[in-house]
Amino acid sequence: MSHANLSDLKAFVQVAQQRSFQKAADSLGVSRSSLSHALKGLEQRLGVRLLHRTTRSVAMTEAGEQLLQRLIPLLQELDEALDAVSHGPEELAGTLRINASKGGARWLLGHVVPTFLQRHPHVELDLVSEGRLVDIVAEGFDAGVRLAESVPKDMVAVPFGGDVRFVTVASEGYVHAFGRPAMPDELRLHRCIRQRLPSGKRYRWEFERGTEQLALDVPGTLSLDDNDLLVEAACAGLGIAYVPHAFARQALEDGRLTLLLEDWTPPSPGLYLYYSSYRHVPAQLQAFIAIIREANEALAADDRAPSPTTRDN
Repeated sequence: MSHANLSDLKAFVQVAQQRSFQKAADSLGVSRSSLSHALKGLEQRLGVRLLHRTTRSVAMTEAGEQLLQRLIPLLQELDEALDAVSHGPEELAGTLRINASKGGARWLLGHVVPTFLQRHPHVELDLVSEGRLVDIVAEGFDAGVRLAESVPKDMVAVPFGGDVRFVTVASEGYVHAFGRPAMPDELRLHRCIRQRLPSGKRYRWEFERGTEQLALDVPGTLSLDDNDLLVEAACAGLGIAYVPHAFARQALEDGRLTLLLEDWTPPSPGLYLYYSSYRHVPAQLQAFIAIIREANEALAADDRAPSPTTRDN
């Protein structure tokens, strides 16, 4: 039996992960027919079928699944070895593509991106901000950024930024005119500014106090699809909004908004950068993650620092 070459093994991994010859061919920059021919040749040299092919789908055989699980760590170790000898971390180049929520992109721009670009000036960082949850592998991203609850289960996830807290807010003018709800159920009697998700569904407002948990489809005649717009609408007195605290912080500090139902909105696990556990982690992404961890440590140190005290003179 002749040995399989490295390019054919990498092609097999791409097809197995994408479950599509066309998507794998696009990722590799080859034609679908040449990729199919290469995989058939690999199967012939190994003397075993690796893939079940139909006109609409691709599935692995038992032998294909066994080979994939052995290949992934081996190829990753090989790529890391080549990265280590080809350049040092200060000489990184190429492109790093990250798909992030707007809030995630905002945090990264404030705490990670400046340092990353300063240390690695030859890396092109493509940070795409959008509301919809995408398949980062299929759409060619090296990593994604989402809240913990939205991270796919088969991904490696790196937390950053600490917990996130969603808050219920309204203007003082609205509260004066319509009252302050004391319980989440009372929101059914109020004007709520609803949020429409990229999928088209409306977001259900989630509340928790002790062992009580609620998810409400609140009433309202205005729906928006952006947290900044939700805050603006609430500041204008158009109703009650439910947004991450980071988006409402400035309006709360300057008095344009007031918090409602504070004891019903505890912090929850926040943002994660995530990437495929089945693919090689490029050196650019490794460097980006290292800076995220530095930022996490710096924020944790700030939290541990004693608060300044005042003395009477």
